[in-house]
Amino acid sequence: MDNFFQTWTPRLLSALRLVAGLLFVEHGTAKLLHFPHVDMFDSLQLFSLLGFAGALELVGGALVAVGLFTRPAAFILSGEMAAAYFMAHAPQNFYPVLNGGEGAILFCFIFLYLAAAGGGEWSLDRWLRPGAKL
Repeated sequence: MDNFFQTWTPRLLSALRLVAGLLFVEHGTAKLLHFPHVDMFDSLQLFSLLGFAGALELVGGALVAVGLFTRPAAFILSGEMAAAYFMAHAPQNFYPVLNGGEGAILFCFIFLYLAAAGGGEWSLDRWLRPGAKL
């Protein structure tokens, strides 16, 4: 059983990284490219706090999804989600289930984990490392 977990743990880390990155890309495209369309982003200005967040989500999410510069990108995105939680959610209510902040908290800690763990077995970071065998 240990062999099974040793084999699949780095691969599932890559799957977590890919899914989290793609979900973040979707947040960025909703803000900046209006796809999928979200009404509250119709009048979003690029040089606003939400516009900056959208740029981080689009570029950072893409980097995390493909596993390129995973650690620094994930660290920045973790900080973005911590800031989003404390600026937008926490002032509404103490409890995350009541302030709608569960997603921000989860993204914050998933990205913090990725910043520490790296991109995993299926990442460009690993592929570009000298002497890497895929």
